[in-house]
Amino acid sequence: MRGWRGAARPTRGCWPPPPARQERAAHRARPTPDSAGLSLRGGHRTRKRGRLRALPLRAVMGIELAESIAVRLGAVSGVVAVATGDSFARGMERQHTEVVLAIYYDPATPPSVAALRALAQELDERHPEDAASDLGAWGPWLNGGARLVVNGRHVDWLYRDLRRVEQVVADCLAGRVTCEYQPGYPHGFHNHIYLGELHACRPLHDPHGVLATLKERVATYPPAMRRAIIKRYLEEAESTFQAARQAAQAGDVFFVSGCLFRGVACLVQVLYALEERYFVGERGALHEVTGFAQRPAGFVGDVASVLSQPGSSPATLSASVSTLARFVGALRAISAPILQP
Repeated sequence: MRGWRGAARPTRGCWPPPPARQERAAHRARPTPDSAGLSLRGGHRTRKRGRLRALPLRAVMGIELAESIAVRLGAVSGVVAVATGDSFARGMERQHTEVVLAIYYDPATPPSVAALRALAQELDERHPEDAASDLGAWGPWLNGGARLVVNGRHVDWLYRDLRRVEQVVADCLAGRVTCEYQPGYPHGFHNHIYLGELHACRPLHDPHGVLATLKERVATYPPAMRRAIIKRYLEEAESTFQAARQAAQAGDVFFVSGCLFRGVACLVQVLYALEERYFVGERGALHEVTGFAQRPAGFVGDVASVLSQPGSSPATLSASVSTLARFVGALRAISAPILQP
């Protein structure tokens, strides 16, 4: 779920900022009531001391929008819980931060796709008829969702099969980690991404406490998962760079470039596990690694340099492979105490 990644959230009672009363009134839109008591057309409503007040569209923050949409989603039969990503959970919202909402459902009693599509069409300012996908349309791990524009902001819905999430949590706590093919995830979809989403998320609709329970289970980074990730991806990185060395001698730019990325992606997995930091996707991951205490010296700079210009001749390709492959040994030394039986 991209968006699961600052300024602190303003106190609701003190926001919007105090322009003149006349100016504020000029920008205030008249909301139209709906079945949930909230309207997102022409204005935005939030609760204050038991009543609803309208906010200027230009002033609506993403978290306010997320909360309002979560109310509407929670009213759809079959939606068990709704949560937003870590940009809001960590108080890191920026002006153009996209709103990402994870919609958890029980596959035994799934929500009506028609109801979700109707809500998506109502909220999206473009009013498309098929904004929300079928359940499972984007593969078994992303499940599907919608990409909307609401009040001028990008809003993504991501379906999450609650039973699969619960099983993955149990697997990862036991040290069973996997990585599956998934468009949009260049290295693949790691099953422990679900744990990262849960750890970082902010539940907005959780009437039965299912997300609260799962968040408790992943509050501490699982030791068995940590060891499994480090062991698996050190081995994969080593074999990947070995294959790249052979292809580099033949000047195979296509093969070597793929191996360089995959090898680095494996090392990034190791670094996240060493730091006991949950991984939620490749986007922004290398930048986040710059703050990791256990990253080898020169790692981020060398990765950026090599991936931007891997070379085209056997000599330059081989040099690129050697530059990055040396980090396998460095991380193996750091990881040795963790991997001891």
